[in-house]
Amino acid sequence: MSRITSKLESLKQSGRKALIPFITAGDPNPAFTVPAMHAMVKAGADIIELGVPFSDPMADGPVIQRASERALVHKMSLRKVLGMVKEFRQTDDSTPVVLMGYLNPVEALGYRHFAEKAREAGVDGALTVDMPPEESSDYLSILEEAGIDPIFLLAPNSTPERIAKMGQLGRGYLYYVSLKGVTGASHLNLGDVEQKIKEIRQFTQLPIEVGFGVKNAETAAAVAKLGDGVVVGSALVGKIEAAGDNAAFALQEIIALLGSMRSSLDA
Repeated sequence: MSRITSKLESLKQSGRKALIPFITAGDPNPAFTVPAMHAMVKAGADIIELGVPFSDPMADGPVIQRASERALVHKMSLRKVLGMVKEFRQTDDSTPVVLMGYLNPVEALGYRHFAEKAREAGVDGALTVDMPPEESSDYLSILEEAGIDPIFLLAPNSTPERIAKMGQLGRGYLYYVSLKGVTGASHLNLGDVEQKIKEIRQFTQLPIEVGFGVKNAETAAAVAKLGDGVVVGSALVGKIEAAGDNAAFALQEIIALLGSMRSSLDA
């Protein structure tokens, strides 16, 4: 059983919902990332999604696009991100870590080499945004051999056929994109989210974590009632951006936001 599955099953048994924060590795600088990961765990994070900076993050809105740009100024790469996970694992062997990013850096490294290095670093899951399930058989088999959970995105317009396919191929959890558009978009309709999650549950037993549009504790609590947990990204990355070079203030801000979300989820 993977760390992801073990964590989510434990949360389910205790009647709690998952809190999954996302930050971009290397933003605003490489020295910030590992301390931020530890701080998020202390603030109540159950799983960490770590973004791999990419020059053309097509699924991301302006906030996370700028985070990638800031990270790339520091020559961040997939290899360096894996090094950060390895450093994190020196003192945290229990919190699942999911790499979220795009296929190009993985292909440049090579599927098998990536999987081997990710396993060695302590990566638990890979969410490769632009890897279509119809073309993923080689990639998924290599991830499976390495014990890394492939995680897929589902959208409001995902068809029953695609939901069933993702549910069959995915491991760990499914990430439901709660609204159309890029990360950081707004106009979250809870009624629509509830209806779609009911549809998804007809095709899979995997936990469903809901992201895009989760900006504060109130929204997190409302969304978590519908799924198995929430993913919060742009709201955290926006705090980091606003803090500029003040790393201590950035940590305070993301800890405060996650702490308020944790309290709301557990209320």
